[in-house]
Amino acid sequence: MLTDTSATTVGARICPLCEATCGLLFELGGRTVTSVRPNPDDVFTAGHSCAKGLGLGQLENDPDVIRTPLIRDGDDFREATWDEAFAEIGRRLPPIIAADPNSCAVYSGNPAAHHLDPSFYTLPLISAIGTRNVYSPASIDTLPKNYANALLYGTGLGMAVPDIDRTSYLLILGSNPLVSNGSTVTAPGIGRRLEALRERGGTLVVVDPARTRTAEVADLHLAIRPGTDAFLLLALVSVIATEGLAAPGRLTGYVDGLDDVLRLTEQFTPDAVAEICGIDADVIRRIARDFAAADSAVAHSRMGSCTQEFGSVANWMVEILNIVTGNLDRPGGAMFPVPPAGGPTTWPANPKAPLVFDRWRSRVRNMPEAMGEIPAVCFAEEVLTPGPGQVRSLITISGNLARSFPNSHAVEAALADLEFMVCIDGYLNETTRYADVILPPPPLTTRGHHDLALTHFQVRNVARYTAPLLEPSPGQVPEWQILLRLAAIVRGEPERPVTELDDEVATTAIRRAAKLAGCELDDVVRATAGRTGPQRLLDLRLRSGPYGDRFGAVPGGLTLELLERNPNGIDYGPLQPRIPEVLRTPNGRINLVPDALIADLPRLRDTLAQPVPELVLVNRRQRRGMNSWLHNALPQPDTGQCALFMNPFDAAARNLVDGDTVRIASKTSAVVAELRITDAMRQGVVSLPHGWGHDGRGLRTTRSAAAPGANVNALVDDTVVEPLTGAPIFNGFPVDVTRVERPQS
Repeated sequence: MLTDTSATTVGARICPLCEATCGLLFELGGRTVTSVRPNPDDVFTAGHSCAKGLGLGQLENDPDVIRTPLIRDGDDFREATWDEAFAEIGRRLPPIIAADPNSCAVYSGNPAAHHLDPSFYTLPLISAIGTRNVYSPASIDTLPKNYANALLYGTGLGMAVPDIDRTSYLLILGSNPLVSNGSTVTAPGIGRRLEALRERGGTLVVVDPARTRTAEVADLHLAIRPGTDAFLLLALVSVIATEGLAAPGRLTGYVDGLDDVLRLTEQFTPDAVAEICGIDADVIRRIARDFAAADSAVAHSRMGSCTQEFGSVANWMVEILNIVTGNLDRPGGAMFPVPPAGGPTTWPANPKAPLVFDRWRSRVRNMPEAMGEIPAVCFAEEVLTPGPGQVRSLITISGNLARSFPNSHAVEAALADLEFMVCIDGYLNETTRYADVILPPPPLTTRGHHDLALTHFQVRNVARYTAPLLEPSPGQVPEWQILLRLAAIVRGEPERPVTELDDEVATTAIRRAAKLAGCELDDVVRATAGRTGPQRLLDLRLRSGPYGDRFGAVPGGLTLELLERNPNGIDYGPLQPRIPEVLRTPNGRINLVPDALIADLPRLRDTLAQPVPELVLVNRRQRRGMNSWLHNALPQPDTGQCALFMNPFDAAARNLVDGDTVRIASKTSAVVAELRITDAMRQGVVSLPHGWGHDGRGLRTTRSAAAPGANVNALVDDTVVEPLTGAPIFNGFPVDVTRVERPQS
């Protein structure tokens, strides 16, 4: 809601950039964002914001942002009208899809996952195409965690999150929340929350091969060897099993295989894993005992634990550690939030529903599908390998796969080989430069915001929505209308009014909402009359959700109108126990010993006898970066923004000094970067940040192209994956580092 002041217009916004979802206040001078500041009255974030959120004005005002559709004209682009752009798509895309729907792939990137328009309208587009070639960042980020949770609890999205505000012992693996602001945990102001943990006498333990900002404030930092988290976690459970510390409490009545899972961990003793993990066996035993003895404790893992060789086993063991110590589904442990717009953990259980993994396979490598998507490592080969089902066209929605997928050179070769490519994107970047048509989404100020995905990870049950601050200007098209126009073109109905297409999407949503709310269709239609687009679909979800008004049947219940009248949000209180109602497994119980995960343990055991690489690489997060797409609007504050970090011992062994230009080579490729020597890195481990490499022809990202950095994903082998999920190994793969000799003057 806008508030008039003497010189500016002020309105509340929820930041859409990362999982903290901070409340902000935008000041507008006309249609220009003049400043962004934290919203002190937001019920969830209470005046917190990071540098990324406060830089949203720079993103909105970035002169490099595309404002008008672009159509390829030889090696360059020309500006076009929306009608011209859609006509070009209508001329070239439908014949490709008509020959084979799977020949058109769809990639939905990180920004799209946190906006209402693509959250609601991407699936209708995919359905209209009829393709199984769907890709997203999930398979290069969270997939092993999703998979382990799906096997245990029945849904890959409804994860338990650390009840950080009430715990007394927090064990974090593969996450640096003081930089990333958290991931698969929505905990704004996490720095304050960690300080509060320490102030109430709690303990913070961080497991990471680098001494990150989060590790610096920990009571104990374990500089683990990359890729060995599964061994450490198995050893922790082994101590609990052999010392009789297991105490699942009330969970005993809802789990199967407790004795089996304790027994299979016994062989992974601290002494057996100490060398491979690089952590003293006595330290492992102490952590296990302290975790089990704490009044409340919780283990939480994130990207570092997912993007490694045994990601699924590691994330399985995180859940097992929480369960066997009785810390799942209790205050201070790992708890299940209640998403206000509903989700898999609130919708009625369907015991006959199949697990949303491995329902079909990729064409070339026979890799398993996961939650409706093909692993990202398959993309290049699906384009470059001839035969039935070969991908010949691509639609991207706010994603830069040329810098976020592994083996970037192969990805760019694939993009160049496509017959036709459409990008919904605001930048001409490393991916969109290969497009035939670029369709720019409108500014953030024209969008309402409620993050459907991230409300599943909130550390407190809140409901929040911020309305659009401005109407789209002439020449701006809402993203939901762009997606519907594309769906209409694919369906052979290019002239069909968007209002009719929207009503068609809403009709399905209305039927579902009526069924969930237990009311008549006419009541639902009447209650949401006057709304269109994502606001109508969100209202349907909120009113039929766990706090909803059931379309008038529950006076005072949650509606979109209620949130519009409360732009600072509504607080529904701390997380509450939700087992067994949250479980979506076929028998409504938790099987602690899934066959697929047990079957991966021999592969894990074999690693104990394998030689340890001399030098391995891990990636890292940056405070002002969000993958690649913010680098132009929010440049990093120091000149070493894309330096390789290396331990002093490793540098001395290679006769390298701080500031050297070095070549980092993997099996796949090589990149060049500046060297920074720091004892924050574990010996034998080097680190490069993710998302850089802004180079090559055709870019219109002035600031990032001027400081391109090194593309770490060019080094990642897309043929080496975690076999259960197809997730690539971004962390812990071997590299060589050598000095780049300067030419003699």
